[in-house]
Amino acid sequence: MPSLSRSQTQAKIGIACEQQTVSLKSPLGLIHISSCREGTHTIQISPDCSDCVCGCVCADDQKELFPECVSCVTWLKAYFSDPNTTHTLPSPTIHHPILQGGSWTACVLRTLQSRVCVGETVSYAHLAQLAGRPRAARAVGGAMRKNPVPLLIPCHRVCLSTGGAGHYMGGHGDQLKLWLLEHERNTSQ
Repeated sequence: MPSLSRSQTQAKIGIACEQQTVSLKSPLGLIHISSCREGTHTIQISPDCSDCVCGCVCADDQKELFPECVSCVTWLKAYFSDPNTTHTLPSPTIHHPILQGGSWTACVLRTLQSRVCVGETVSYAHLAQLAGRPRAARAVGGAMRKNPVPLLIPCHRVCLSTGGAGHYMGGHGDQLKLWLLEHERNTSQ
């Protein structure tokens, strides 16, 4: 039986991580990033931010940020500046229970993260095939809804087989998805 890492053991026995939350102003609105010393837990997008200027980081308090939080902020700033530059940076470590282990959701999210590059899209059906279950397109949609770290795991790149964009953030972020796809298309040329 494989041994569990310290973070997997903590997650398994229910020990919570000490987390920090920062907010990054972006063209999408405020992006709330929650991280611990092990990596990023969640990214939440709040599109109701007027007059957002990309790049300003607002921490919950004046404590020094965990290095993994700084890594995520750096990566996101680079993404909004030019998505093509993110491959030159280390990918932020993701430390969320849904991605610890070998669940179907974790498999789909990791496959998306590793196989669908900036400026590309993939259908739900094709992603199911890439993840090893070609008849599980609907289950891929379920996995996308559970993605705790949008942008790092680019669920906005998963589109309908008909060519339509599909929903984003439970249908509340459809315009954000279109913006992200256009942002990547414009900088990929």
